Amino acid sequence: MITQTNRPNPPTDAGRTASDRLVSLDALRGFTIAAMILVNFPGDGDHVYHPLQHTRWNGLSFTDLIAPTFLFIIGVSIAFAYSRRLASGEPKGGMVRKIVVRSLKIFAVGMFLNLLPDFNFADLRWTGTLHRIALVFLLCALLFLNTDWKKQAWIGAFVLVAYWLALTLIPTPGYGRVLLEPGKNLVAWFDSLYLPGRMWQGTWDPESILSTFPSAVSGITGMLAGRLMLSGLSRNEKVNYLMTAGLFSAALGYVWGLTFPVNENLWTSSFVLVTSGFAALLLGAVYFLVDVLGRTGGTRPGIIFGANAIAVYVLADLLALVFYGARFGGKSLNEHGVSLLTGLGCDPRLASMLYALCFVGINFIPAWMLYRRKIFIRL
Repeated sequence: MITQTNRPNPPTDAGRTASDRLVSLDALRGFTIAAMILVNFPGDGDHVYHPLQHTRWNGLSFTDLIAPTFLFIIGVSIAFAYSRRLASGEPKGGMVRKIVVRSLKIFAVGMFLNLLPDFNFADLRWTGTLHRIALVFLLCALLFLNTDWKKQAWIGAFVLVAYWLALTLIPTPGYGRVLLEPGKNLVAWFDSLYLPGRMWQGTWDPESILSTFPSAVSGITGMLAGRLMLSGLSRNEKVNYLMTAGLFSAALGYVWGLTFPVNENLWTSSFVLVTSGFAALLLGAVYFLVDVLGRTGGTRPGIIFGANAIAVYVLADLLALVFYGARFGGKSLNEHGVSLLTGLGCDPRLASMLYALCFVGINFIPAWMLYRRKIFIRL
C-alpha cells in the first residue's frame, strides 16, 4: 500500500506519526537497512573485510548482528504500534487480518526477489531475509495481541531452552550421534524432509524451518524492550534498565555459547541472547543520545531510509540487476568500479567496500525522493 500525507510528521512502518514515536528507533531502523545493503552488495565478493562477511559457521561478525537487530527493531515497533491500537479499542479480528495479509505480502515479495532475474521456477528457493521477516512479524504480532509481556518472556525462554535441548540431545538421523556441523545437524535434516525447493548452501539453508522459532524470539526480546520504553518510567530509568538488560543478555549468551555455540546459520539460543543484548545496548545508547539528550544530528539519513525500510530493501535488489548484473564493455558496473579504484592504488577490499558504500548512496536517492514527497510504501 502506498500512502501520501501532507502532515509535517510522516507516518512510519509501525503506523504512528513521527511526533508520537522515538526518533532513535526510526533512525536505527533505517541505518540497519543501510547496513544490510552494504554487506549484501560488496563491489567484489572475493575481496571483503572480515567484519563485512557472515561468519562461516560458529562465531560472530558485524554482519551477523544486522539481521537479528532488525528483527529486534520489528519487535519494538510491534509493541509501539499495537499497544496504541489495543488501547484505542480497535477490534482484534481486524488487526489479525491485516497482520496476516501484510505477512503474506512480504513473503510474496521475497519469493519475487528469489525468482529474479530469470524466473527459474525449477530452481526456486523458498526462504530468505524477507521470508524470515514475514514469519517473525506474523508470529510476534499475533503473540503480542493475545498475551501479556510476562507470557511473552516465558514463551521466549521456553523456545530457547527447547531448541537447545533438541539440537544437543537428539542424535542427527543418519549419523547416530549429535552433530552441529554444516549440513549435518537436526535442523538441516528437518529441512531435507520438509523444506521445498533449492537450499542456499545445497544441503542446508541458513533461513531454515526450525530456526524460525528462535529467530522469532529475537522479535520477542524487541517486544519486551518496547514494553519497557512504553512504561511510565523516566527516560533515564528506561536507559538504565535497557542497558542493564542488554548487558545481562549478552553475557548470558556468551556463557551459554561455551557449550551451545553462537551460530547465526543455526540461529542458536546463545546467538539470540548475544545479539538481542547487543541490540538492546545499541537502542539504549541511541535513545539516550537522540531522545534524551536531543542530539539528533546525523539521524536524518537513517530516518529517510527507515521511512520506507522494506521498500528500500527491495529496491536494492532491483537496482542490483543494473549495477551488478548488466554488462557494459564486457564487464559489470561493479567490476568497472572496483577495477578503477584498484588501478588508483586502493586495496581490493577497500575498493570493494567503497563501491558498496556508493551503492548504498544510490539507494538513498529514491528513498530521499519518496520521503520528500511524503510517500510511504507499506506492504
